[in-house]
Amino acid sequence: MTVWRAGLNDVFARVAGAFGRAEPRGWARAYVTGLLAPVERKNSWQLAEAAGAVSPDGCQHLLNRTRWSADEVRDQIRSYVVEVLASPDGVLVVDETGFVKKGVRLAGVQRQYSGTAGRIENCPLGVFLAYAGRHGRALIDRELYLPESWIADRDRCAGAGVPEDRWTRGVLTKPRLAEAMIGRALAAGVTAGWVTADSAYGRDGRFRAFLESHRMPYVVEVPVRHTITDVDGRRRVDTLISRAPAEAWHQVSAGPGVRGEREYDFAWATLPAFDDIPAGFVRTLLARRSLDDPADIAYYVCFHPDTIDRGQIVAVAGARWAIEECFQAAKGQCGLDHYQVRKYDAWYRHITLAMLAHAFLAVTAATDPKAHAGWAESQSPKSAVSWR
Repeated sequence: MTVWRAGLNDVFARVAGAFGRAEPRGWARAYVTGLLAPVERKNSWQLAEAAGAVSPDGCQHLLNRTRWSADEVRDQIRSYVVEVLASPDGVLVVDETGFVKKGVRLAGVQRQYSGTAGRIENCPLGVFLAYAGRHGRALIDRELYLPESWIADRDRCAGAGVPEDRWTRGVLTKPRLAEAMIGRALAAGVTAGWVTADSAYGRDGRFRAFLESHRMPYVVEVPVRHTITDVDGRRRVDTLISRAPAEAWHQVSAGPGVRGEREYDFAWATLPAFDDIPAGFVRTLLARRSLDDPADIAYYVCFHPDTIDRGQIVAVAGARWAIEECFQAAKGQCGLDHYQVRKYDAWYRHITLAMLAHAFLAVTAATDPKAHAGWAESQSPKSAVSWR
């Protein structure tokens, strides 16, 4: 595993400046190494044990009291990922994920819908930005969503260490948090050709306007009731798609999945423009229909240069699932959801270090598949059972 260790050395050389002193740097490296280790529950106790410490005090101190910049580490993660995975057709993918927890004092926690659990749970929600390129995908930014139940309770915010300038601004909705992360990525010069997101973001007109103002092409899902301006009024997207002639539908792969190519029928139409739109750009409507159930249709509003073809649009729509794969890997392999902290800053610190671990795996898989395969094999639990 010499190559694996050398790669981890390179990663920590990048982020060393965020920690200032040698002691927090050492604990941060031990923390990330533990997140990468085959440890069942990647909380402070087990991460400390993996580091050879007799108590979790060092890990807890790193998350709660040591002075270091999680945002500086985040910026280094982003540049590290983009250096290896970036391509002109790379996609910035936005989505949120829940962290099912007990208690009421964890920053951002309340009973709310968690897509991870598929139901309403007691959980904080994190909004994330992933980069999906030709050679891999990784999480590059994160924001904790603070719902109204928190913003309206200043004592609760103060108790969880929420900075005053965060809760005095009122509720920042998930699309506003997504705009902040995309804005940071663009300001940092991230090479990306597209943005994609699900209907929680796509239905938000202000989010779409933000992307258009930055000339950022997008393919965003919208709800079935979403309306679009036509020559004689506003019409629902399902009404428009229901009028598509049979020859408008084309069977196309949205990319490889765990069971092979993800084949669907797609219909694609140019939308009329009744407002200012940048020269050379168009808005289009894409529909994705299941081959097994023709009533199962997803709808997307798109904004892009008028030279783009159907295949490119379909590929971007399919890239949205990259962030689900990031969540699965970051939680299953890097302990993204294993934190046991209550404070606002501690949430960002654990999440950022888990993102660093996940980015390391993504970059290693892209640059040295053999080293990554060796790491993956080392995560498999040993057993004396002999299968026949």
